[in-house]
Amino acid sequence: MSRPAIAARVLHMACFLLHHHHDTPDCGVVFAAFRGHQSPLRHRATLSSCASGGHEIWWRVEVDTEAAALALLPPFVADRTVATRVSEVDIP
Repeated sequence: MSRPAIAARVLHMACFLLHHHHDTPDCGVVFAAFRGHQSPLRHRATLSSCASGGHEIWWRVEVDTEAAALALLPPFVADRTVATRVSEVDIP
């Protein structure tokens, strides 16, 4: 793919906020699920409330579709995740 084509594709990528929630007993299962799943989300920091008892995780991803966003997650995690298309706005 040429550089202009790559640049055009990046400009049209959608941004999704993935919001995952799991129950307290499933916390270990969620993290273990990533071991068998190839994903660019592995081995990178994200926001989580697990340590404070909330058991929610958030990722910001740039992909074409909601389905592509959820495909970045292992099935157990994706089944408990909502993908919301978002964009940045300036707050006056």
